[in-house]
Amino acid sequence: MFEAILAPFRWIMSWLLGAFHTVLEMAGMSPDSGWTWALSILLLVVLIRTLLIPLFVKQINAQRSMQAIQPELQKLQAKYKGKKDSLSRQAMALEQQALMKEHKANPFAACLPLLIQMPFFFALYQVLIGARGAAERGEGMDALSADQIRSFEGSTIFGARMSDTLLRSFDQANTVAVVIVALILIVLMSGSMFFMQKMLMTKNMTQTALTGPMMQTQQIMLYAMPLIFGIGGINFPIGVLLYWTYSNFWAVGQQWWIIRRNPTPGSLAEQELNERRAAKGLPPVGQKVTSAPAPQAAAASTSSPAAGELVRTDAAPRRTSNQRQQPQRKNRRKK
Repeated sequence: MFEAILAPFRWIMSWLLGAFHTVLEMAGMSPDSGWTWALSILLLVVLIRTLLIPLFVKQINAQRSMQAIQPELQKLQAKYKGKKDSLSRQAMALEQQALMKEHKANPFAACLPLLIQMPFFFALYQVLIGARGAAERGEGMDALSADQIRSFEGSTIFGARMSDTLLRSFDQANTVAVVIVALILIVLMSGSMFFMQKMLMTKNMTQTALTGPMMQTQQIMLYAMPLIFGIGGINFPIGVLLYWTYSNFWAVGQQWWIIRRNPTPGSLAEQELNERRAAKGLPPVGQKVTSAPAPQAAAASTSSPAAGELVRTDAAPRRTSNQRQQPQRKNRRKK
């Protein structure tokens, strides 16, 4: 069942990988070089991550919606605090669902790009794992021809083959090189995951979100995801480690750009953005720019009134210069 589900994804990934390799070969790169295949994997990541940008935008919007409703969620928790019966828990769950539906918030949206990538990831994993056997049989695999499989299996980067794993090297002479390359890629893969989540928590979350129930989920993702991929990485082929490291570095850059240009309202990143805008003489984010009145119009509005208009001051009323002023009668001293 699982194989049948992955079959179309495996064919797509192998076809794209072979197509990018052919393009690079036509551009003058050596077809049997490991760097040609490494660059083909990079182009594969760029294509997939570009197609996932709309999902990434939905992920950002859903995360911000979840942060916006944190005060309401805290009120619900305070409302049902101490009530552990099933009816109270059910009522609280229903109110939370209604609140999330009203604000279009989805707590699982943060994992959406990752979940979408998983079929492609497992498909590439199967292609790279099966390349060794296909090369020994002289066969092709999915959309890759027999010559491409042979070229892929024989290529190396820093002495490590693309199908080698940390726990299994097919050539005992390059075992040390495989261990070093695999460990470096595992550290880069897991470290970039940790850095990406840490950047989100420290820069792009409001103080309310940092103290609310959402923080527990973020803390779990901060440590659990790098740990899971770090442990699983010992069984990943070098090619798969390259794919996932490339993908994580793309995600870090993409998230950095979003946080810097369009941060969450009320976050530290928004404060830093407003400081940069203030240094350039620009208004804070979200503030409407109102055009100042023209100097002549402003002067006209504060200068003398129109002709014939009666102007009242603390002294006796006077009229404008366009109207003839009557001489005032002086009190003469009686003789």
